[in-house]
Amino acid sequence: MNASRAPEERHPIGYWLKLVDRLIDQGFDAVLGSAAVTPRHWQILNLLESGPATYAHIDDEAALYLAPHMPTVRPVVDDLCNRGWATPVGTDRVALTDTGVKALMDIQAAVAADRERVTAGISEDEYRIAVDVLMRMATNLGWREERDMGPV
Repeated sequence: MNASRAPEERHPIGYWLKLVDRLIDQGFDAVLGSAAVTPRHWQILNLLESGPATYAHIDDEAALYLAPHMPTVRPVVDDLCNRGWATPVGTDRVALTDTGVKALMDIQAAVAADRERVTAGISEDEYRIAVDVLMRMATNLGWREERDMGPV
């Protein structure tokens, strides 16, 4: 490779996609880690923001993220309850507490700041164009919205 070429000429798009994906994940993990939560905590907190939910509904929403060794997110919900961020309602539902709402708002603010950092210097039009190009590339490779593959 010729080191005198610009970085975008030395590396193909796959390099940049993997690098950006890894850096976004690292930043997001750092934001969640600073709040002592995992992506599952984050997902459940956001789900509960709209109101109480059954444990079955929470599992349905988390289904794409569940692993064979963890067929339910109940332990994560229990952890949120132990923290005082959520509370059981009746026998099969859970809701956010005021403390949980505050924690979620704090985490949402940190995530928003991280997203702003990621997109600094990128206009809304540039962002939309980049997403559109990536979506078309995914479509070219077999992705279809009606059979969304979920997280990769």
